[in-house]
Amino acid sequence: MIDRSDETRLSVLVVSHTGELGGAERALLRLIAASDGGFDIAVLTMAEGPFVTEARSAGIRVHVLAGGDAVRVTRAQAGSLAGVTTNALGALALARRLRRVIRAEAPDLVVANSLKAAMLVGLVMGRRRWVWHLHDRLASDYLATPVIGVLRLLARFGSRCIVANSRATAATVGRLPAGRVVVAYPGLELSAFERPKRSPGRGPVGIVGRVAPTKGQREFVAAASLVAPTHPKARFRIVGAALFDDAGYAEALHEQIERSRLGGRIQEAGWSASPASEFRSLRMLVHASPVPEPFGQVIVESMAVGTPVVATDAGGVREIVDPHGASVTIADGVRRAPHGLLVRPNDVAALAAAIMWMLDHRAEASTMAREAHSDASARFTIDHTWAIVA
Repeated sequence: MIDRSDETRLSVLVVSHTGELGGAERALLRLIAASDGGFDIAVLTMAEGPFVTEARSAGIRVHVLAGGDAVRVTRAQAGSLAGVTTNALGALALARRLRRVIRAEAPDLVVANSLKAAMLVGLVMGRRRWVWHLHDRLASDYLATPVIGVLRLLARFGSRCIVANSRATAATVGRLPAGRVVVAYPGLELSAFERPKRSPGRGPVGIVGRVAPTKGQREFVAAASLVAPTHPKARFRIVGAALFDDAGYAEALHEQIERSRLGGRIQEAGWSASPASEFRSLRMLVHASPVPEPFGQVIVESMAVGTPVVATDAGGVREIVDPHGASVTIADGVRRAPHGLLVRPNDVAALAAAIMWMLDHRAEASTMAREAHSDASARFTIDHTWAIVA
């Protein structure tokens, strides 16, 4: 991304709008941990939170520039031009404060690690040396069309380079000059791939991740209700908590579970400080996002420990589960890929059929999990990610 022809230690300031610890923030922490001694990397966030705590515990220098309402744009606001416009004045004021910090730090490179951070950095930096690490698809299933237009203009005329977390994400930024977009899959530490399970085991069928409409917990519960009558020993587990503006969704999910008549067979486990142990304990991981996922870190984390995967057939997920397009249809809306089952998005019946296939085909599930582990350990290490972005 920047010229390392000399031997000086290069300074990098990574800007994120949030103090929460979501997928993009976890990926950033792993990337910084993998960096070599030639970089001095600091982080600037616009809110306190678990991300700041984790970063400081890892010895990372962190600035907190309180953003207040200027960075508290909800998903509903992000989906409308009016919602974004009402936030504009606060964002301009915050950009001025950000400019002062950047001038004081005088980094060799500025990296924006989120959509909101990119818009603020773009206001401050113009065409100067900054990189956009893009973790979100610029698509109408997440953002309003005018907002997408603004972000694509920023991609074309703002950052010097875009690092996208998948080819699916890269495809949403619009047409850019050759070489402006680089794909770097979020990687895991080598230790994550050690000691994979020998078989799926007899644990619960689980979904892991932030509790939110885009993650599909409600679709998971609906599918579990279809699976339960024919598989009376099957148990189900939901791991994760609501962040940002998703408390209402979490309440609706809890009410749905209460109405599901699954009794004690479905567990709301809440947030986990040890995701790897959660993936290892599951009989299979279900990824149920009703909209295309930019990447799908939970899928790679599950593959790393040898747990079979059922995942929605859209976005960056295909690049993980079916990298060579070798899948075959085994049921309506369900395809068997080399590294798991792919399911038509937002199709509860297809999701239930895929779960039941995995439960009924233990040997085949074990084979897919072994092959998935082997592939993931070759393609999704953090050292490989660092080699691309550095």
